[in-house]
Amino acid sequence: MPNAALDAAAAPLWKPDGAPGPFPLSRALLEAVLDDRTSDRFVCRLIWERLGYRPAADGRWQAGPDTPPAWAEAFPEAPQLIAERPASVRLTRSIAPEHKQLLKQQLGFAGYRIGGLYPRRTRRATAVNWLLADLAACGEPLPAAGPLPELLDPPEDPVAGHPGDPPVG
Repeated sequence: MPNAALDAAAAPLWKPDGAPGPFPLSRALLEAVLDDRTSDRFVCRLIWERLGYRPAADGRWQAGPDTPPAWAEAFPEAPQLIAERPASVRLTRSIAPEHKQLLKQQLGFAGYRIGGLYPRRTRRATAVNWLLADLAACGEPLPAAGPLPELLDPPEDPVAGHPGDPPVG
């Protein structure tokens, strides 16, 4: 699916005050991420929005006024959190210790099987844990259901990911 279609599927929803808000999280959405039913770009966008990155006219995402200074300094342009190891490491380290087990506690995620253990998938699990930690830090519950983007079939090659996903480095 081309990036424009992914971006349209993840168009911002509007908060009650009329301002755009990040794509809403739900248990169903996070399970779809873990099941590799969304593109890596969509997963990144879920986090970029919550880190204060904003889309620029050229389609790239740039640090905004709400982006934490450490993220804005290290990544003035929103990083490919699944494809780029340094960004994934920073994401992992930014999860508060008290939230490190939310993936297991809230979603019952036991990890991937040895034969299905790839950097893309472990980074997706990190992304989901970060999203859960962000919800917890904000004191927000995780709804069971909510809006979903167009779900994709899991990629035939889990190492390469979905068409259009950047290569994992």
